[in-house]
Amino acid sequence: MEKALWYLFAGSRGGANRVRIVRELADRPRNANELADELDLNYNTIDHHLDMLEDHNVVEPSEHDYGKLYFLTDQFEQHQETFETISEEVS
Repeated sequence: MEKALWYLFAGSRGGANRVRIVRELADRPRNANELADELDLNYNTIDHHLDMLEDHNVVEPSEHDYGKLYFLTDQFEQHQETFETISEEVS
């Protein structure tokens, strides 16, 4: 998981936006539209980043298709310290 976190947040383009998304989701679950509004990013950009985060088991969606909420995974939360270390370098 640590390698995936380094790749997602520090080793690839868009890492800073993914850090912002994770920070919002740490506050409370949100859907893609809420994230787009809150972070002042295009919906398609948010959707792309959520797909990447989901592919690497950082976030998981609710079971509803319309307005689906995204949550941080338990696996990601076990690596919160690594995320904090990486996000300090990205910010």
